[in-house]
Amino acid sequence: MIFREANRDDVSAIVAMIADDDLGKKRENFQSPLPSVYYTAFENISRDKNQMLTVIENDKEEIIGTLQLSFIQYLTYCGGIRAQIEAVRIRKDYRGTGLGTELFKWAINKAKERNAHVLQLTTDKKRPEALEFYKKIGFVASHEGMKLHFNS
Repeated sequence: MIFREANRDDVSAIVAMIADDDLGKKRENFQSPLPSVYYTAFENISRDKNQMLTVIENDKEEIIGTLQLSFIQYLTYCGGIRAQIEAVRIRKDYRGTGLGTELFKWAINKAKERNAHVLQLTTDKKRPEALEFYKKIGFVASHEGMKLHFNS
């Protein structure tokens, strides 16, 4: 397995994984050709030094996993850095193989390298299996998260 920074050619495979569940199908627009909004978002992410969009390749150079790791500088915790994980996906045929655990070990190490004092994530309550996975690898549900969605 190879962990590497995503490139523009990976965007379609990443969006395919993000759209490949009940929740993702409702909010993503995976089609061919892929809408340009995804490439615009990718360009913005790739230019931001506080963003790491990562993919995992198998030995056939297929994208089989992804996550985005963001670093947020703030004033609390003595000007600390908070690392945030988003858009975690493992391709369906690779789930249950330990690849997710390896992806999180990688993310934890990257957060430590950037001197983050905390690594956080959110997960939809409609994904109880994801919540159990995160708990199993050491995440604690210590806070109540809230969101305000806007229509676009």
